[in-house]
Amino acid sequence: MEPVEITAPGLLLRPWRATDASALLTALRDPEIVRWNGQGVTDLAQADAWIVRRADWSDGSHVSLAVADDTDSTLLGSVSVHQIRHDNAAVGYWTTAPARGRGVAGRALRALTDWAFTHLDLHRIELCHAVANTASCRVAGRAGYRLEGTLRESHRYGDGHRHDEHLHARLATDL
Repeated sequence: MEPVEITAPGLLLRPWRATDASALLTALRDPEIVRWNGQGVTDLAQADAWIVRRADWSDGSHVSLAVADDTDSTLLGSVSVHQIRHDNAAVGYWTTAPARGRGVAGRALRALTDWAFTHLDLHRIELCHAVANTASCRVAGRAGYRLEGTLRESHRYGDGHRHDEHLHARLATDL
């Protein structure tokens, strides 16, 4: 799969670059990102390795993009389609502290989802988040992901605890 760039209002979704390492390290130290994502990136060498993994799309199992401001290239977050199997996949996302509350995650997620349905020939994309992560629930709804149910204690998050998760999904046939 060849790297792509996707635009959304005020955003550029682009492949991760080595020059993102410092900003990535700052982001992945944010307590909210650690709580819900558990990245465990503590130094620049680990940030570099994280970027190398996310930038390698060669096996076709994921597309991971940095979310940047379209005017000054400031790193605002991350969005990915992963677990790509047949015509199904899952998505994930996070935003930096300064980007929160500005609709960045919702715009980025909607843009990537629309691209994935068109270019990856997917039928269903799932999104899971901890029930306690109410901001992520709002993002899912704004990006057109319908709530399908609750998965009990289905994932151990960065805080070390198993949490119930909301399962949302979009289908290629959803309007």
